[in-house]
Amino acid sequence: MDKIKRLASQRAVVIFTMSSCCMCHTIKRLFCELGVNPTIHELDKEPNGKDMERALARMVGHSPPVPTVFIGGHLIGPTDKVMSLHLGGKLVPLLREAGALWL
Repeated sequence: MDKIKRLASQRAVVIFTMSSCCMCHTIKRLFCELGVNPTIHELDKEPNGKDMERALARMVGHSPPVPTVFIGGHLIGPTDKVMSLHLGGKLVPLLREAGALWL
């Protein structure tokens, strides 16, 4: 869990994904279309990805835990939380506050 927190705090937007997950692809695309350059950690390609996956599952409270998004080092959550923020008009201000968007 310490590694997750350390990685999540290194950039404005950090997304933990699996390379074959369609929802992960959707979330990555959403952030790219918003003009964000997120740091992506694909757990199935990380040497200790299974350990990281278990830690994320504990953090978000369900499995599979991907995609999991951190903004400004804070856990935002999986797809439903991100989309709720986006549809409610709260995602872009959060991204601006974290320094992920300049406009």
